[in-house]
Amino acid sequence: MTDWISLGVLTSTVPRDVVDEVIVATGKQAQRSDGKLPPHVVVYLVMALALFADEDYEEVAARLTDTLTAWGAVDPGWSVPSSGGITQARQRLGAEPVAELFDRIAVPVAQQLTPDAWLGAWRLMAVDGMEWDVPATKENEAAFGYAGAGEDGGTGYPKVRVVTISECGSHAVVAAAVGPVAGSGSGEQSLARRLWGWLEPDWLVLADRNFFNWRDWCAAAGSGAALVWRVKQDLRLPVLGFAADGSYTSVVVNPRIRRGRRDALIQAAREGQELDVRQARRVRVVEYTVPDRGDDPEEVICLITTILDPLQAPAAVLAQAYHQRWEHEEGNRQLKSVLRGPGRVLRSKSPQMVEQEIYGYLLTHYAISVLICQAATGAAVDPDRVKFTRTVRLVRRRVADPAAFSP
Repeated sequence: MTDWISLGVLTSTVPRDVVDEVIVATGKQAQRSDGKLPPHVVVYLVMALALFADEDYEEVAARLTDTLTAWGAVDPGWSVPSSGGITQARQRLGAEPVAELFDRIAVPVAQQLTPDAWLGAWRLMAVDGMEWDVPATKENEAAFGYAGAGEDGGTGYPKVRVVTISECGSHAVVAAAVGPVAGSGSGEQSLARRLWGWLEPDWLVLADRNFFNWRDWCAAAGSGAALVWRVKQDLRLPVLGFAADGSYTSVVVNPRIRRGRRDALIQAAREGQELDVRQARRVRVVEYTVPDRGDDPEEVICLITTILDPLQAPAAVLAQAYHQRWEHEEGNRQLKSVLRGPGRVLRSKSPQMVEQEIYGYLLTHYAISVLICQAATGAAVDPDRVKFTRTVRLVRRRVADPAAFSP
């Protein structure tokens, strides 16, 4: 693993030429040639801040001094900027270049031989959300709000909600949406709505029951990706016919269509007639229980899928694949508990810097996930067997080594 790291910790995944392209595209070029912190250096510094969450600005910059000098990014006599200087440099850069860089860089990384990354020809992907505590400044309070806040406001810290799509096999996050936890458009469904355009036809996207509704199911299915989503037990799923694997075909109907019109659509589906996808869509339903589940062993887990042919994906296989969704939870834990640290509040005191900081975390986590997946695939082992915490420690030790970077 150390040999892999020595080939490049951050720049191997986030190369300088792409950083420069994004800086130009977003109009964030340096206004002066003699500045201590040109924009491309600030980008890598933002990533390093995510890697060293326990350290202050000046200490993180000091750790990179030898690397930056050897890289030719700064003059030999360069001195570490003050915390105020770094804050100003971050503000000049803004959030847009880091978010755009993530959008360009982050793609699935699992290979065909990566264990537990595929179901047949489909790449296993999952969507889920998480929350991050941010400093209780007036700007952050106004922009993000408090979770569960009533008329009297909230307590604790304001929170920012992040919904991501990640690759189950590698834990690599490939799409993200950032928003508030309170107010209009703050729910997971609203943020996930920004992500459906990123789906690819060779993905099989897993989602928990909080994400299903007619609008989003249609949008996600319209991408051509295969879907396996859990739904709530009160969703009406009429049985159209059973398959040998125990699953059954059904139809989901636009909730605006009711009573007689709904019954007519269900009957048309039962007779095999073509359906207007704006009104109703055929699905296949897989229902099962988990006997050793501690909280409620009798609870029926109900999945609906766009994969209508049981021969392509039998019910038992889909049920097993759905539980790969927990790999997304593990990726969230890596971001929040390993990189950021348990209970730690983000550094940034303004909404734009919060967004920049979060995308810095996502880029750094992505770089480490790529490293782990490549090493694990080469060794023919599941990436889960490569400890994320140990890898982060190795990266932290190597990131200040000039040999670990390439210009």
